[in-house]
Amino acid sequence: MSDKETVVIIGGGPAGLTAAWELIKDGGADKYDVTVLEESQEFGGIARTVKHDGNRMDIGGHRFFSKDERIMRWWEDTLPLQGAPSYDDKKLGRTHDLEPGGPDPEKTDKVMLKRHRVSRIFWNKHFFDYPISLSMNTLKAMGPKLTVVAGCSYLKSVFHKLPEDNLENFYINRFGRKLYSMFFEGYTEKLWGRHPSVISADWGSQRVKGLSIMGVLKNAFQKVLPKKRNAEEVETSLIEEFWYPKLGPGQLWETVAKNAEDAGVTIIKGAKVVELNERDGAIASLVYEDEHGVRTTLEADDFISSMPIKDLVEAIDNGAKPAPKDIVRVAEGLPYRDFVTVGLLVKHLKLKNTTDIPTLGNPPIVPDCWIYVQDPGYKVGRLQIFNNWSPYLVKDVDDTVWIGLEYFCEEGDDFWNMTDDEATRFAISELTRMGVINGTHEVLDSHRERVKKAYPAYFDTYDEMPSVIDYLDSFGNLYCVGRNGQHRYNNMDHSMATAIEAVGNIKTGKASKENIWSVNTDKSYHEAK
Repeated sequence: MSDKETVVIIGGGPAGLTAAWELIKDGGADKYDVTVLEESQEFGGIARTVKHDGNRMDIGGHRFFSKDERIMRWWEDTLPLQGAPSYDDKKLGRTHDLEPGGPDPEKTDKVMLKRHRVSRIFWNKHFFDYPISLSMNTLKAMGPKLTVVAGCSYLKSVFHKLPEDNLENFYINRFGRKLYSMFFEGYTEKLWGRHPSVISADWGSQRVKGLSIMGVLKNAFQKVLPKKRNAEEVETSLIEEFWYPKLGPGQLWETVAKNAEDAGVTIIKGAKVVELNERDGAIASLVYEDEHGVRTTLEADDFISSMPIKDLVEAIDNGAKPAPKDIVRVAEGLPYRDFVTVGLLVKHLKLKNTTDIPTLGNPPIVPDCWIYVQDPGYKVGRLQIFNNWSPYLVKDVDDTVWIGLEYFCEEGDDFWNMTDDEATRFAISELTRMGVINGTHEVLDSHRERVKKAYPAYFDTYDEMPSVIDYLDSFGNLYCVGRNGQHRYNNMDHSMATAIEAVGNIKTGKASKENIWSVNTDKSYHEAK
C-alpha cells in the first residue's frame, strides 16, 4: 500500500495537463500518485495541433500571451524562448544575430517564435483594422457619409446608456448602434446561432472586456508615447505581439504530457469517463470506458475535472447516487457551439499586401493571422493563414499558402453532417466569392476537422449555473477546471490558471473553491473572438 495521495485528472487538455505537471514537478512524485484520463488520442483539447500531409493546423488559433506572470513563466520553463534565429528571421533578412558557421536557421532550436499580430475584418468587400480603429484606412473604407452616421451613433451611446442585460446592449454602449449593426450583430449571430439580444452580457464582459471606441483611442494615443507599457496596461484585444510554438500549440501540450509521464504521471488515452460514484459526501471513484467498451474503476483521494459540466453531471447521475433532478435539468440545458475548420492548401492568394509588414514565401500573401469575416453574406467566421502563425506549420512555405476556414455550427446540423468533399467545395466557393482565390484549380489539398463543444455558450440554462456550481462544490474532493470544466469561455492561460489554483487547494487543504471559480471574473481583459 502506498501512502501517496492519489489524484485522478479527467482530460488531457491545457487545464488537465497543467494540473498534472503542477502536482508532479519538483519532487511531487514522492507525494502524489497522478493519473490523467484523456478521451481522445490527442493532447491539448482545442489547443492541439492537427497534422495532415506534412502541414499542421492550429484549431482555433492560440496566441501565447497572458497578463498572469505565472503562466508566462510556465510557458518559458516548458519551451525555450531563446535559441538560433528562426526560419522566418532568415527569410525576412533579420540575420543580425546569426553567428558565422552557426546553426542552420532551418534547424533552429528556438521553439517559441515571437509573432507580430495582424488581424483584420472583411466586410462589404473591404478590409478594416481589427479591432476596429479610427485609422485613415477605416474612414476611407466606410466613406464620409457612413463615418458621420457611425460617429453620431456613438455619441448618442455615450450620453444614453442602455441596461446591460444582454450582449446587444453591451456592444451598443461601447460602439454605438451603427457600428454594432455593421461589425458585431451579424458576426455574433453567426458565431452563436442566436441574436445578441438573447445572449448574456457576461460573454461580452469576458471576451471584449476593455474594448470600446474610447479604448481604441486610448491605445492609439499611448502607442505614440515614449514610455513602454507593461502587459497590464494593454487590452488583450489590442496586443500586437505574442509568442507561438514553432509547430503549433499542440507542441507545448505534447511536451508537457511527455514530461509528466517521464516524472511518473500515468496517462491513459481513449478513456471516456462514464460514472462518478459518491460516498460520504465525496467522490470515491470513477468508471472509465475504453475504445472497446471495457470499463475500469479508479478510486482516488481527489478528482480534477475538465470534462464538460453537462457530461460531468451526467456521469454523477449514472453513479450509485443519482444527481438531483433540477441539477441534471440545468446541466443538460447548458448550450455549446461546435466548430469546423476546413484547411485548404492553395497556390496563392489574390489578396494584396497593402501593409508595411513583409511576408514569407513566393506566393502573394497578406500578413494577417486571422481575417474576421463579419460580412453576413458568408457562413465562414474567420480565415486563418497558417503561414503567418509559423512557417513550420506549412510543408512548402515558399510556394504554397495553407489557409483555414473556421465555421461555427451545431453538432448534427446540415453543415456538421456534410461529407469532407461537400465541406471542401463549400469552403472553396466562399473563398472564390470573397475574391481570395480564383477557384477550385488553385486548391492543391484540403482537410476538414470537426470539434465538439468548442465554445460554452451563455444562454438557455446558463443563468442557473450557480446552482450547479454549488452542487459540484459540495463534493469536497472534486475540482472543476478549464473552459468546459467551468462552462466558461476562457482563454488557454485562464484554463491553466484554474488548474494551478485547484492544485494549490489540494496541496494546502483549502476547502473553499472560490479562488478556482474566480479566475477570469475580474473583467480585466480577454481576447475577442
